[in-house]
Amino acid sequence: MRSSHWHLPLLAVSVWIVLLLGSSVADAAADSPAAASATEAESNEIIGEFLLLLFGSDEGKREALDYVEQHWQPAFAPMLIEVLTFNDDPAFGTDLVRVLEEKTGQSNGYDIDRWFRWQWSRELAKSPYYAEFKSALYGLIDPAFENYFAADRAMTIRLDEVIWGGIEQDGIPPLRNPDMITAAEADYLADTDVVFGLSINGDFRAYPRRILGWHEMFVDKVGGVPVVGVYCTLCGTMILYRTELEGVNHELGTSGFLYRSNKLMYDRATQSLWNTIWGEPVIGPLAEQGIVLERMSVVTTTWGEWRRRHPESQVLSLGTGYPRDYSEGAAYREYYATDDLMFQVPTLDTRLKNKDEVLGLVFPQHPDRPMAISASYLAAHPLYLDQVGGLRFVVLTDSSGANRVYEAADVAFTAWDGETGVQDATGRKWILREASLLSEDGVVLHRLPAQRAFWFGWFSAYNHTRLVQ
Repeated sequence: MRSSHWHLPLLAVSVWIVLLLGSSVADAAADSPAAASATEAESNEIIGEFLLLLFGSDEGKREALDYVEQHWQPAFAPMLIEVLTFNDDPAFGTDLVRVLEEKTGQSNGYDIDRWFRWQWSRELAKSPYYAEFKSALYGLIDPAFENYFAADRAMTIRLDEVIWGGIEQDGIPPLRNPDMITAAEADYLADTDVVFGLSINGDFRAYPRRILGWHEMFVDKVGGVPVVGVYCTLCGTMILYRTELEGVNHELGTSGFLYRSNKLMYDRATQSLWNTIWGEPVIGPLAEQGIVLERMSVVTTTWGEWRRRHPESQVLSLGTGYPRDYSEGAAYREYYATDDLMFQVPTLDTRLKNKDEVLGLVFPQHPDRPMAISASYLAAHPLYLDQVGGLRFVVLTDSSGANRVYEAADVAFTAWDGETGVQDATGRKWILREASLLSEDGVVLHRLPAQRAFWFGWFSAYNHTRLVQ
């Protein structure tokens, strides 16, 4: 997702709708057969005036700004900041900033990032019209967006932290049931290319980062299990979820919106918005229902290492049906070249650089005790033992930098050869497999879910995380 200063498409066909709404929406509501209440009429009038700030004539914009100034209330601040992000009239932008500064007592000028950080640092004023404003505004970009926001939709996150990423729904197209080829056929991949490897019920798959950088999501069935693999290019996370839960298979896609620089998914059935890194719906009919998708194991490694370990693996074909430059590093090259963020987040933690990689751990046995381990620390400590609550685990890191996490139970692991051989304090030997560690006397220790992430992205989702560095 890319956007430094947003612009609205489809304006030529949409302005007349907005002008109609802005000029007479209150009267229309009052005269409707439903006899809208005064509160509903006032809400519609406010929404119309804020939309006129973007789409009205020069005179209409000035009159709308006068209205906002004269009827100011704290709930207007996030709406006016959102208007400011879309404004492409520098002269009028100066007036927008003047009103914002006068009404809020802040001196942020035209620095939109500072305005967002200020807004997120304060309590969000309750408003009967903010969600409806977002629905009306973004519905002009994509009618599907109208379904995301409504005053009666359940929400477990702050609405002002839901930011448009600059694309329409599925504007970054997910790969649904993509074509796979054999490892031997994948001559487009170099040994050093990064892939996301997974194994489910003996079905080995590799999804190259160079392809997923342009699609950010694959929806597939692996080993007979319906899954979604979500690669958030902005926060560096690749997370694999089982999409079937209690007999319902949630068909997920790319919503076009972000929360704390992490992509939000949507489901086709209810148009609820889902937090990618949490694996749960956060806005819409499914929010507040206790739905959490099961995380599954995925490993970030190199193609050469994955192919050597699993020559039987299948891998994504270049025949995705989309014309893209799938060369290694082509997607988001400039973003990855610096430590700067494309979209701001409320808080940063400077113990690591923003885009330093960590291994993120959230175990279902202890969902409220997230943990992050610096990838560089794990590279220097390829056998690492720790525990969360009563759950002991071991992280094994190979020469490619790939991290695999297994339950450790009461076993004290002391050495591993970087390949498949592990040994414990009693001298017992273990074999590393993707799904488990298997001892020579038949004891099985299962793989635990984990994912790599940029530090800022993990911390933004879990600011109470424990960090090992």
